[in-house]
Amino acid sequence: MVPAELLYTEEHEWVRVEGNMAIVGITSYATHELGEIVFVELPAMNVELSQMDEFGSVESVKTVSSLYVPVSGKVVEINKSLEEHPDMVNDSPYEDGWICKVKIADELELDSLMTADDYKQYLETL
Repeated sequence: MVPAELLYTEEHEWVRVEGNMAIVGITSYATHELGEIVFVELPAMNVELSQMDEFGSVESVKTVSSLYVPVSGKVVEINKSLEEHPDMVNDSPYEDGWICKVKIADELELDSLMTADDYKQYLETL
């Protein structure tokens, strides 16, 4: 499943843009590849990140994978529910399993992200 309204990175993060906010999570492809997620390392609140900075990680029964922020900005909200229920990332990667919200510093960076169609084509190459 690749929701059409989102933007994507090659590292399998997604972005939902709402005004000047970027809601960030990982794709269903990523959750499928990782397997059952047992821990999510959330970013610190109010930290300023540059595009593609590592901002946390997800740990599954198979491996630990770094998370990279798709756009520069300041972390203004984290999904604290994931601390007790990391499995929400598997169960609802595009809704309840979001990871953080970032106040976008440079909207032009959104142009460097993939559309849903671009991401689907990218997945075919893997």
